[in-house]
Amino acid sequence: MKAHVEERGDGVTVYRNDPARPPIAVEEPQTLTPRAKVIFALIALVGAIAWAMIAIVRGEDVNAVWFVAAAVCTYVIAFRFYARLIEYRVLQPRDTRMTPAEEFENGKDFMPTDRRILVGHHFAAIAGAGPLVGPVLAAQMGYLPGTMWIIIGVVFAGAVQDYMVMHMSIRRRGRSLGQMARDELGAVGGWAAIVGVLTIMIIIIAVLGIVVIGALAESPWGVFSVGLTIPIALFMGVYLRYLRPGAVNEISIIGVVLLILAILAGGWVHNSPTLAETFTLDKVTLAWLLIIYGFAAAVLPVWLLLAPRDYLSTFMKVGTIVLLALGILISMPTVQMPALTQFGRDGTGPAFAGSLFPFLFITIACGALSGFHALISSGTTPKLIEKESQARMIGYGSMLTESFVAIMALVAAVSIDQHIYFAMNAPAALTGGTPEAAAEYVNGLGLMGPGGAALQNIDPALLQQAAVDVGEKSIISRTGGAPTLAFGMSEVMSFLGGSGMKAFWYHFAVMFEALFILTTVDAGTRVARFMFSDAIGNIPGLGRFKDPSWRVGAWICSLIVVAGWGSILLMGVKDPLGGIYTLFPLFGIANQLLAAIALTVVTAILVKQGKLKWAWIPGIPLAWDLIVTLSASYQKIFSDVPAIGYFANHDKFVAARDAGKILAPAKSIEDMEKVIRNTMIQGWLSIIYAVLVIVVVVAALVVMVKAARAGGLPTSEAEDVPSKIFAPRGFRATPAEQAVLDEWAQAGLDPTPVGRPH
Repeated sequence: MKAHVEERGDGVTVYRNDPARPPIAVEEPQTLTPRAKVIFALIALVGAIAWAMIAIVRGEDVNAVWFVAAAVCTYVIAFRFYARLIEYRVLQPRDTRMTPAEEFENGKDFMPTDRRILVGHHFAAIAGAGPLVGPVLAAQMGYLPGTMWIIIGVVFAGAVQDYMVMHMSIRRRGRSLGQMARDELGAVGGWAAIVGVLTIMIIIIAVLGIVVIGALAESPWGVFSVGLTIPIALFMGVYLRYLRPGAVNEISIIGVVLLILAILAGGWVHNSPTLAETFTLDKVTLAWLLIIYGFAAAVLPVWLLLAPRDYLSTFMKVGTIVLLALGILISMPTVQMPALTQFGRDGTGPAFAGSLFPFLFITIACGALSGFHALISSGTTPKLIEKESQARMIGYGSMLTESFVAIMALVAAVSIDQHIYFAMNAPAALTGGTPEAAAEYVNGLGLMGPGGAALQNIDPALLQQAAVDVGEKSIISRTGGAPTLAFGMSEVMSFLGGSGMKAFWYHFAVMFEALFILTTVDAGTRVARFMFSDAIGNIPGLGRFKDPSWRVGAWICSLIVVAGWGSILLMGVKDPLGGIYTLFPLFGIANQLLAAIALTVVTAILVKQGKLKWAWIPGIPLAWDLIVTLSASYQKIFSDVPAIGYFANHDKFVAARDAGKILAPAKSIEDMEKVIRNTMIQGWLSIIYAVLVIVVVVAALVVMVKAARAGGLPTSEAEDVPSKIFAPRGFRATPAEQAVLDEWAQAGLDPTPVGRPH
């Protein structure tokens, strides 16, 4: 069925699939008005000045305001011009065709969802621990390398991957990344991708779970406030589905008010001795609650819990980051870290070991490029999106927002005193765990200020007072990045309420981090269920599992997936050297290897479609990612430095055990045996994942060579099905889109009736 085309004034074109019904798509001219050209020129100029101040001028003092300006201006230019190039020249979305959400709408997994709700769900699902923790740890190498990779990397790598994977999944009826690889690359490359994607996904969810538990354990405020977001989300889902369908603005206001009340109530619980004890939960209890919640989020209808809860949490996520940015603009803190530290030069930093290349890029991970995002972009979101044209805002735009989160985390880290930063991020074996020993350690690091002058030694009282200010007994060796971010946020946010509010902002930040990460666990579990059902659906006799909404299959797959990451998580919380702690060191590299698989699939599809001249768009970040990840894998496998190489560390502990010695973190011979086992598992898994990625890339190269020679090959893209609904492409309807919405209203019709109770 061919769409009816109607030309309107000012270059606007509308399309109808049914002449008797209002339009289902709008096409508007992409030329810029003179006023818009001036505005974008000014944005580019401000961005260029900010970059010059950060990277070239510098001097004794670098104001953190320039980081905000450089990031925001770069994002605006990239979204308007580079993302538009990809949209109109490469992907070419067609709103005249049904998306999987409209075609397979069932009120469970497939359902056209308001773009404002969906962008909240998608951002909440992709924005986990990475953009909060990675940049904080990477700050030990200086502010400049991390800033450049976070901003430049997201424009040309991370946002490109997210957007293109989402579009291609939409065109393939919402298929998962692993299944797209199987369909496009053949059996060998496809199964290598499926095995790699599924196992890496299980590791990622377990890692995110342990970070959530670490933030919520012994935190009644966090447990109470985060727990309340679940009933609030259920209420929002029912409200939008049955009470007031389509009243997104209305329920948004209600949800934000309830969220603020939940946060305030959490502070009240925290200060109540009786309630604080009730909501102070141990790690094992939290692990079980997280497992139960993950299963529920995976099997309940998406409109009831997952989408509204992620949308709700987005208000807090984005609101807190915007508040942090305003705090930086108001307090204008001076950056304390040099552009490049000695640890960036020699790779001997206490927060993590390894040289700037490749380990800075592996450590930052999600803030610039994340394979996990490709799983969300080919998981829940393609099954919920109303129109293909919305993918740019949701896919590319959400990733830019996550990059801004990463920049704010980096700024928070580099704006605190260097001595405090390294005292917090160096392990207890180096700091001694006391203010006196920690002060002696950081004073001996030979730290330099941004201008190149040596920093004066500190008194232990500085470290003790820093802990008192944020209401903690100690901040020494609070490794992992999250406490450092909370401390940095408390410093910046103290513009609201003064220094006396630092303790409030510190604990608020801890709760914020837990909520931030938790939303990736629930969405990740649902996506893993989709991937697993796709995978086993390829086995003869199990084809029905390919229907992700088959209830029996959904429950079986959810149970298996949750059992996978849940068992690893429980082993970890019960045994500090077991379970997830065996796999945690693999998180960064595995996540980036996953991105390599995603970019490989995307590049292969473009070449098969006969778009070889545009293959450089995903091809260049793919080449860079392969260089980084395979270099890191090589060092992790073959380095003879125990702090870097898994097998070198294994041999070190074997030698110590044979000599009757006990090395940290082990506290007994039994612990030594666990470390020896863990390092062996880490080493072999690194080999397996690197080999799987190489197999996928080689399989893709074979396909691409054939496609290039033939001028293109058939792909698994589904046939067009004419759409029957209409929805704007952005947050706000343009005048042309509003005119179409008015036509629907005048006809007495709902432009998006599916997904609502019939």
